[in-house]
Formats: sequence, structure tokens, C-alpha cells
Amino acid sequence: MNAARSLPLVLMLLAAAGCRTVPAATKVPASPSPPDALAPLVQPGAPGQPTRAIDVAHATDLSRVSFTPADVEFMQGMIGHHAQAVEMVELLKTRTRRDDMKMLGLSIEVSQVDEIRMMQHWLEARGQGVPDEHAHHQHDAALMPGMLTPEAMARLAAASGAAFDRLFLEGMMSHHEGALVMVHDLFASPGAGQDSEIFAFASDVEADQKMEIDRMGAMLKELPQ
Repeated sequence: MNAARSLPLVLMLLAAAGCRTVPAATKVPASPSPPDALAPLVQPGAPGQPTRAIDVAHATDLSRVSFTPADVEFMQGMIGHHAQAVEMVELLKTRTRRDDMKMLGLSIEVSQVDEIRMMQHWLEARGQGVPDEHAHHQHDAALMPGMLTPEAMARLAAASGAAFDRLFLEGMMSHHEGALVMVHDLFASPGAGQDSEIFAFASDVEADQKMEIDRMGAMLKELPQ
């Protein structure tokens, strides 16, 4: 075959070779991220304290943290504490004329009724005694920090209008400050406040009560002298 006749054949063969599908390159699976590239595990600190990094073994141990007697006492005491706040709000419904006071009362009632149910369930689930919500009405009952005495509750119940508003705000601010004392005492107790539910609840109490104290302080300044 001469060169002139063979040239078209060569060109056809080259074109056919160029049209063949080239196999896709085999993908190499990505290697797993090294341990030090993973997001760090952190343990939240107590209110006002920083978080700290922990390893997997420590995190596993924390998941099995048990409750302490101080945790139980905190939950039991806070049930009565919350219950009295709800009783104060019940008085507010019929004695104030201010819409902002009624909105404040509704906010306190909704949150604290729900938290009472949570605390009762927490105690029941751990086989601990669940106190009666109204045990603080018993003669010579021990009152938690900030709770109003029977005499103070009687004065509140006898007031109305602006006089009631002032007594309510002053009394509820003191009541909330008592809850902050209870949270402080809990976290100051060795080993207490480490149960995840206890920690979350106590932290929420501290944040919410501080916010409401500021709100009530501003409302108190607006009342007529």
C-alpha cells in the first residue's frame, strides 16, 4: 500500500481512538479527620465561671453524674418558693388596675407553674420526697430565702390599687432575690448542681430572676409616690 492510499486510513484510526471514552479516575476516599481537627468538647461552668475543655473520657463520666442531697433540698425548697410566687400573682389579678402589672404576673405564673411540675417530676423520677406545694402555710413552717411571712402576705391581700402594686413589686423583688440566694448556695455546695437538669434549671432561674428584678425595679420607679 503506497503512502497516498494509507494516509486516510491512518487518520481514520486516529480519530476513532480519540472518540473513545476515557475511564473516570478512581476516587480515593478522604481520610478521616485527625482527632485534633474535631470540635473540642467543653463543659459549661457554673454561673459566672468560664467553660473548660474536656476529653471524651471525662465527658462520658459527666453523663453519669448523680444528684446530691443538696440538689434534692434545692428542688424541694424551690417548689414552695415558686408556689408562693404563684399565690402572689393570684392576688394581683384582682387588685391591680395596671395592664403592665397583669402582664408581669402572667409571665411569672406561666414560668413558675411549669417549673413546679418539672421539679416534682425530677424528684419523683429519683425516688425523692415531693413536698406539698402549700406546706409553707403550716404553722411554724420554715420559709425559703425571700419568701413573704404570713403577716406580709396578709398585708398584700388587704391592699389594692397603687398601694397593692408597690407592695407586690417590693415583695416579689425580695422573693426573686431569695431565689438567687438559693441558686448561689446550691452551686457553693461541693458536688451539687452537676446533674444536667439541675444545672440547666438553676442557671435559668438565675438569669430569669435577675431580668425580672430589673424589670420590677423600673416599674416601681414609675409608681406614684
